[in-house]
Amino acid sequence: MRVSVIIPAYNEGNSVKSAIRVIDEFLRAGAEDYEIIVVDDGSKDKSAQAVQQLANENNKIVLLKNGANRGKGYSVKRGMLQATGDIRLFADADMSTPIETLTDMIEFINKGYDIVIGSRRTQGAVIEIRQNFLRENMGRVFNLLVRLIVLRGFKDTQCGFKLFTKKAAENIFKLQKFDNFVFDVEILYIAKKLGFKIIEAPVKWYNSTDSRVRPFRDSTSMFLDLFKIKFFHRKVRKMTDA
Repeated sequence: MRVSVIIPAYNEGNSVKSAIRVIDEFLRAGAEDYEIIVVDDGSKDKSAQAVQQLANENNKIVLLKNGANRGKGYSVKRGMLQATGDIRLFADADMSTPIETLTDMIEFINKGYDIVIGSRRTQGAVIEIRQNFLRENMGRVFNLLVRLIVLRGFKDTQCGFKLFTKKAAENIFKLQKFDNFVFDVEILYIAKKLGFKIIEAPVKWYNSTDSRVRPFRDSTSMFLDLFKIKFFHRKVRKMTDA
């Protein structure tokens, strides 16, 4: 299988360079064919230059530049739709979930699942470094609202480590409308409506203190967006061959 790893990046500095090297080493050892796509979301630091330097040295690395800051959702969508892999993973540049988790996720793909999402709240998950009290409990409240308003059956929709088959990625992300952090919920909602098989997989997770989520401002807009997801995708129907 050809593996694509998509990394959305915004002002990641040297961390994205380190992440690419770790991911490249891992894939080089175990994948027959792969690509690492970094989508720079209008960074104001030297993130893009750092990635381009690595891309010049390694043809497995691809840099896409948004030009302006469009949002994580936009960056993931762009990377997923330009990827060429048979399976496509998006992962955060801070490597909160180690890339080695991909090995276990591929096993679920081999068992017939179309989408495998990393979960910090499924049995077997290991939280090595926790979020602070405020962020952790706001996350729990948001997840409760997700289940009540738009999407039941998932314990953790927001972990930035999700794997898709080529077919799932190409059919789901072309319908995505949200560019902000609520896109995680949106793509799972679309996937369910299209009839794709989804499973939550436990992950080992290290909280990054450099999170881009602004708890109060983002939580308010994301709450309102939950209602919009159902409205925008009300006409989506199950694929007959999903």
